[in-house]
Amino acid sequence: MNTTTQASMRPRLTRQQIAQLVAFDIPDGSVANLGIGIPTLVSDYLSSDREIIMHSENGILGMGGLAAPGAGDPDLINASRQLITLLPGASISEHTVSFAMMRGGRLDYTVLGGFQVAENGDLANWITNAEDTIPAVGGAMDLAVGARHVYVTMEHVARDGSPKLLERCTYPLTAAGVVDRVYTDLAVLDVGPQGFEVHAMVEGMTLEALQALTNARLRTPRAPLVVRIDDAGFARFHTQR
Repeated sequence: MNTTTQASMRPRLTRQQIAQLVAFDIPDGSVANLGIGIPTLVSDYLSSDREIIMHSENGILGMGGLAAPGAGDPDLINASRQLITLLPGASISEHTVSFAMMRGGRLDYTVLGGFQVAENGDLANWITNAEDTIPAVGGAMDLAVGARHVYVTMEHVARDGSPKLLERCTYPLTAAGVVDRVYTDLAVLDVGPQGFEVHAMVEGMTLEALQALTNARLRTPRAPLVVRIDDAGFARFHTQR
């Protein structure tokens, strides 16, 4: 059985459920940036009783969730060009000020999408080796080296079934040795001193199956948590039983 078949048979998280786990992990009082793709969904799952200031590289500090369908201001968009809301006290700046925040170490967390992550924390997320691919650097390089903590959201394997978690990235790097945690549709992994450490796996996933879909050694310095989906379709961390 090839890796494509193995991956398709496994329970997996939706993009929204990946975002829910990230939202749970961002500590209260943080200033956090959300990148393009899955990361932009995180703002919809931040509890209103927590004080987390969301930053968007296009010049928003104090970004709220997505605007309701048919509502919103076309001048207020996130990194994925979706209409968003603003929280009380939000501020708007031009790009030079926004990038100064990113480069100056003002962000506690950045949540980015990824094409590949290596076991030493290298990140590749701006171009692949596919023909006719369009480079998309954006602010990812600035965010990856400027934020204190880097979280990456991605599918565990590519469309052809090839692993995206590797011993070494094969795509051009966005930044070297920056990734702290990776959230995939199958697991949550930390980048530790010796490589990938399994923090959690979706219910029904085994370490052996996850290892078969990963081109780097997986370590379990502690018992991994289980990600279960509740009756409302919300992904939550649980301890093993």
